[in-house]
Amino acid sequence: MKHILFVCSGNTCRSPLAEGIARLVLGGEPELEVVVSSAGTSAVEGVAASSHSIAVAGEHGIDIGDHEARLLSSALVRDSDLIVTMGERHRETVGAIDPDALAYTFLLTSFSGEHDGDVPDPIGGSEPLYQDTYDLMHSCIVALALAVALPEFEGWKKS
Repeated sequence: MKHILFVCSGNTCRSPLAEGIARLVLGGEPELEVVVSSAGTSAVEGVAASSHSIAVAGEHGIDIGDHEARLLSSALVRDSDLIVTMGERHRETVGAIDPDALAYTFLLTSFSGEHDGDVPDPIGGSEPLYQDTYDLMHSCIVALALAVALPEFEGWKKS
């Protein structure tokens, strides 16, 4: 069983959406045997996902209504086989926790040939902005799913 961890700042907007999208996208790939979760580099434990994240996810058949934010920890980093960050700063935080984890930590947009750079943080924005964030992340996660399904994918942590 492989564990993919999505990381953003507060674990209330982007990473819960990414977690939900990945469960939807990877759910059709049972041979991958993947567990998906999320955390934030500055999360306040137990805070719910933002109302716009919940609404946009729901419009796509994804329920993140019971999400509770988690703070990124050394245990989460250690227990993950692939860490996917929303921004370069989040990747740097993973590296500060465990420099060896950088070998299996990637910026989400790095999986897509259509996007690059950080996934913009929609916090405080309108629901259409959250929809734009969803669309960007969905295309990147579809590309991620295709990449990890390939036998030659080298991004997993070596056990």
